[in-house]
Amino acid sequence: MSDLPYLAATGIQSVGTPTLWGVTIAAVLALLVLDFVVTRKPHEVSMREALGWSAFYIALPLAFGAWVWSRFGSKQGVEYLTGYLVEKSLSVDNLFVFMLLLAAFAVPAALAQRVLLFGIAGALVLRAVFIALGAAALQTLDFAFLIFAIILIVTAVKLLRDALSGHEQEVDINKMRSVKLLRRFMPVTEEYHGTKMIVRLGGRRTLTPLALVVVALLATDIVFAVDSVPAVYGITEDPYLVFATNAFALLGLRALYFVLHAALSRLVHLSYGLAIILAFIGLKLGLHWAHGIWSGVPEIPTLASLGVIVGILVIVTLTSLRATRKTGQGEREVVVKHH
Repeated sequence: MSDLPYLAATGIQSVGTPTLWGVTIAAVLALLVLDFVVTRKPHEVSMREALGWSAFYIALPLAFGAWVWSRFGSKQGVEYLTGYLVEKSLSVDNLFVFMLLLAAFAVPAALAQRVLLFGIAGALVLRAVFIALGAAALQTLDFAFLIFAIILIVTAVKLLRDALSGHEQEVDINKMRSVKLLRRFMPVTEEYHGTKMIVRLGGRRTLTPLALVVVALLATDIVFAVDSVPAVYGITEDPYLVFATNAFALLGLRALYFVLHAALSRLVHLSYGLAIILAFIGLKLGLHWAHGIWSGVPEIPTLASLGVIVGILVIVTLTSLRATRKTGQGEREVVVKHH
């Protein structure tokens, strides 16, 4: 028999007891430290190494999902797995933005995984903040679900509009606010100095390009958090499961980047799929909010949501591969501008 959900002092229903939260956060920090240890010596990542770490970071969250299912029941198990799938799907699109930034800053191949790891660490911190804010909003605001629904639908419309426009994605590092702000306060070297972000040249402390790209990644992490946290709250209201899905989806990005690097540009229809998924979850949240006011309004079951999301991802993956199989045309085009 599954355990009853833990009712936190805040009034939010959650399976996350203080002990479970502590163990989970400690495990996430341990995995993050392990990644930093692995990347302490800059080196180019082989496909074998990337596949090995990717397999580990896929097996781990799936095993955790099986534990959640057996311990707390099928409802929490389905919510976790659906939320993880949504977060992993969004993270693949995030990887494409990371790829643009690494190209724009001409990051050496040996430093790529360290740069990605800094971005992932920053994303984890920001997601934790947004998850806490989301939980507080759900507790205090009756219309919080409606706000989340609007955010997701607006994001979906923007994604769809960008995809339909067919414009090349452009990254001009000279126009990035974070880069301009750093350059205003400190000089920046033209060359990388290993994993150092600050070096002393001519008796003056100077930033390296590594510091700029890390700050740029952190800035994009904020945008990603605004999209992803409401999306997973559309699947489950449990802050613990929201945190777990975000953490597991992010931890595997470093290795997944090198596995999918060549394939990312072929996923030409991914933006369409993500737009539909976000709009669907936005609709689900809107119906959930309306159901609380008018009981006759139907809700979308989580299991049905899982089926819809899986179906959309399978369709856009197959259509993307078909569209780029023969000619290689139609791949996502990018323009990068260096200083």
